[in-house]
Amino acid sequence: MNKNWGAIDRYAKSLIKEAGHRIRVSFYTEIDVETKSSASDLVTNIDREIEQFFITRIRKDFPDHRVMGEEGFGDTIESLEGVVWFLDPIDGTMNFVHQRRNFAISLGIYVDGIGMFGYIYDVMRDDFYHAAKGEGAYFNDERLPRLENTSVNEAMIGINASWVAPNPRIHHEPVIELVRSCRGTRSYGSAALELAYVSSGRIDAYMSLRLSPWDVAGGIIIAGEVGAIATTMENEPLSLLGQETFIVAKPQLHEEIIENYIQLKG
Repeated sequence: MNKNWGAIDRYAKSLIKEAGHRIRVSFYTEIDVETKSSASDLVTNIDREIEQFFITRIRKDFPDHRVMGEEGFGDTIESLEGVVWFLDPIDGTMNFVHQRRNFAISLGIYVDGIGMFGYIYDVMRDDFYHAAKGEGAYFNDERLPRLENTSVNEAMIGINASWVAPNPRIHHEPVIELVRSCRGTRSYGSAALELAYVSSGRIDAYMSLRLSPWDVAGGIIIAGEVGAIATTMENEPLSLLGQETFIVAKPQLHEEIIENYIQLKG
């Protein structure tokens, strides 16, 4: 890694830790909660303040870089040329509001569409997952080992219960069979944390039918450094330009789930 990229990595980590401190302090203030597209799609004044904190600093220090943020204070990203920061200031806002834990800051830095740095910061546990392209992934200061293959019957899979019920996006019967066949399922309410848990071997796969670029851009860099495969459910590369289906898993498990349990509608 050249000096300039090393400096950007240190800068991003410092920014994330400062943002995490601001979030923890926010619990001593009044938090305003609003809904966006539905009653379960929440946003708070803290989401917005933290995104503005990041964007103000990035635009000041790296004026030629662009930022895609969940709360809409960044740039409109229609192509991935140049340097793009993908930011979710609080991934897992419902957990932030109801539990005051189990949420994360998610950040990915890309150059011409190639992921260079990925960061997931579990704010309340002070757990930091991070990776630089080609240099391995880390949990705090401990290097994460390469993932070993797992079959479905030995796998712990991250999946939202709503995909097991009838829904407009996927045939639910094969998903029910997946749930029956695997060792167990979990749902943490934060795509970033589920990606971190796949990367660190706490779960073996994570799948969702509707995620945005800021949900996954940081995590897929970390997951890739330990050998996980991240694609759409059509088994295509992620575009990082809009909402997409998503699956990340150990290589053999990824293939097994795609081939045997995923039947998209339409």
